[in-house]
Amino acid sequence: MNHSRTYIAIPPGETIKEQLSFRSMSQKEFALRMCLTEKHVTNLLKGRVQLTSNVAMRLESVLGVPAIFWENLESLYREALIKVEEENQLEADTEIAKHLPYSDMIKYEWIPSSKSPYEKVGNLRKFFEVSRLQLIDDPAINHIACRRLSSGEKSDYALLAWAQKAKLEARNCETKEINISGLKKTIPAIRYMSTLPPEVFCPKLTNLFSDNGIALIFLPYIKSSALHGASFYDGKKIVVGLTIRGKYADIFWFSLFHEIAHIIYGHIGQAEGTSDNDEKEADSFARETLIPSDELKFFVKNSVLNIDTLKLFAERIGVDVGILVGRLQHDGIIKYNQFNNLKTKYEFNNKEVQL
Repeated sequence: MNHSRTYIAIPPGETIKEQLSFRSMSQKEFALRMCLTEKHVTNLLKGRVQLTSNVAMRLESVLGVPAIFWENLESLYREALIKVEEENQLEADTEIAKHLPYSDMIKYEWIPSSKSPYEKVGNLRKFFEVSRLQLIDDPAINHIACRRLSSGEKSDYALLAWAQKAKLEARNCETKEINISGLKKTIPAIRYMSTLPPEVFCPKLTNLFSDNGIALIFLPYIKSSALHGASFYDGKKIVVGLTIRGKYADIFWFSLFHEIAHIIYGHIGQAEGTSDNDEKEADSFARETLIPSDELKFFVKNSVLNIDTLKLFAERIGVDVGILVGRLQHDGIIKYNQFNNLKTKYEFNNKEVQL
């Protein structure tokens, strides 16, 4: 017998048991009279196997109850089983829904507003394109490489929602065939774009990525996700999603090159996701690509750090000065409250780019 909060599925076997009890007939004798194995009879009584038309005809002969009665009883049982399973699954999904950033998803118009827990589940299933929310973190469905500050249940669910939106947006992006070697050749050009305003570099960057089989998507930051960016395969293209945590240029460009590293090093698409070593390797690539450590060390050793020297060095190596400030702060060379006036702030989404 299966049940949920409001439904009970009673197998025809319960009625068969009543008939056997009325006749004082053992299951062994019943199996012999039905010309079935005892194992099959046991499974039939417990609803583990379907009561077929053939068995219904035998029941009519052995128990004297019309075959149509048994067939109808089986049909009602199977319908009830579906309702029980669906309601139990719905209850399980409402618990998962509580961990997803539904309010942010409503705010950004990714999903309809709803107060009904069950309606929320329905909206989320459609958004994630799954029949059950339990599937959204299935490794066979999601192979996400990402840069974020922390991980945990809440941030993991926020990441899944954010990545799904990136995947949906990427379907509207036309891209050429994936070309990793071509992407590598464009790294100097991408690095130079950090010196440009976003309304200029954004379309250039998007087109450059598209030419190499990559859909570049800008999405708003979801609170609690600790997410900077993510990359993954989707069909015949690679999706790179970026958000602006803190809206600073140094974070944006570091995150971008971090995701580029995941692509060129083959970290994305792994069954178990990225490892700690993969993340460290991507961090190192982003750090050294933007500002080589040997050049930075020489500059720091031989310069008085002020607004003019920072600007001159950043201009010489061809990066936004805010990236230099962020690196110096991160490395502990200057304090986090120093030279913040040199740090550029961005605001990105798919529809417009503002400085």
